[in-house]
Amino acid sequence: MKYIKQILTKVRNQSPILYGIVMLHLTIAIGCIIGLFIDDRTVLGVNTWIKPLKFSISIAIYIFTVGYLISLYPYSNRKKNILSTIVSWTLLIEMLIIGYQASQGVQSHYNESNVLSALLFLGMGIMIAINVLIMILFIFDTIRLKLNTTKSIQWAILIGWIVIVVGSWIGGQMINQLSHSVGVVDGGTGLPLVNWSTVGGDLRIAHFFGLHGIQIIPLFALWVSKKWKITNRKQIIAVTIFGLSYASWIGFVFYQAKQGIPLISL
Repeated sequence: MKYIKQILTKVRNQSPILYGIVMLHLTIAIGCIIGLFIDDRTVLGVNTWIKPLKFSISIAIYIFTVGYLISLYPYSNRKKNILSTIVSWTLLIEMLIIGYQASQGVQSHYNESNVLSALLFLGMGIMIAINVLIMILFIFDTIRLKLNTTKSIQWAILIGWIVIVVGSWIGGQMINQLSHSVGVVDGGTGLPLVNWSTVGGDLRIAHFFGLHGIQIIPLFALWVSKKWKITNRKQIIAVTIFGLSYASWIGFVFYQAKQGIPLISL
């Protein structure tokens, strides 16, 4: 708990705007939860506020992750502020678009039913493209710079950035086909909350795990460094094995989805 408080304080002090936008996303999440109880409209068979709820939490986690990780890079304060501001504001714009479309009771993604919806969908794509470019920048800088952390954690961060770019590429696959399902139409029977299809392939599964590799893999490396009494070289080997296993899992669920097979068939 003390370590978490230290991280929160560090991000708040270094990037107050980013931290504020993270808190705003969490506030939006609370609003979405309230919406679940007072609004019974549905989009693709689920409550219209489920999607913005999921995205507000996921985006808040990602922005906060960037806010913390960027503190490890030997950047100038100006560069840190520029990058954190771009990430937080572009993703806030995306979140506001998702929330607006939810309030209208319509899809935000893959929605080209009218000019406004198509423009909003395009705008979301531009915001994500900007963030993917920043992810690629982080990949190169993680390779060429010495981060203010151990070698094993830096290696985990590098793997995490590579995995999240792959996860973003999977998102591009969904955009290309204007749907997230394979073998069935979007909507229908799905797992609770995430609504991953239980009757057909669903690319959102691989996309989800890809996007959160930047948290899961470095956290594993941190756990290894704190709990395992092994050399740094062995820590790197453990992180590599975990990272490859995690990437293989993403590859498996992506392949499974492309074959039209659900993760869990009910």
